[in-house]
Amino acid sequence: MTVQDVIAQRDHDRWGTPVQGVLEDLSRQECLDLLAALPIGRLVYTRQALPAVEPVNFAVSNDEIVIRTRRAPVLAAAARGDVVAFEADAIDSALNSGWSVTVIGRCRQASDEESSRLRELQLVSWTPGENDHFICIGIGASIVTGILLHPPGEGPLPG
Repeated sequence: MTVQDVIAQRDHDRWGTPVQGVLEDLSRQECLDLLAALPIGRLVYTRQALPAVEPVNFAVSNDEIVIRTRRAPVLAAAARGDVVAFEADAIDSALNSGWSVTVIGRCRQASDEESSRLRELQLVSWTPGENDHFICIGIGASIVTGILLHPPGEGPLPG
């Protein structure tokens, strides 16, 4: 049985008929507002010519997504100026609602001078050890997309 089967059965048991959600595109500003409200997202980058995904703590500051890390593969991607994807979401599977935002853009490693300013964000990395490096993904020139899922007849944004 798949997750979709379980959700469909639960909805059928609750409502008598399967409930189909309403899917809406979010505006760029809604995407940025939602991103700024979360502390955890996923960074998708290239590692040894293959896609890699890591959950990361982040903050939005000065039109950039800022990630504090010590991870060498992530730093290598930033040093090269790779194009990466960043995704954050909030999903409530019990209510068939939630949202997902994706940012696709170039990442870069923050300079030492910038790192001093970024430390003031008090962005705490959840990985152990010294996490003294910052990776930034500029939002301004990036592709920013988002979707919202909610039950029929309910408002456009959950919670």
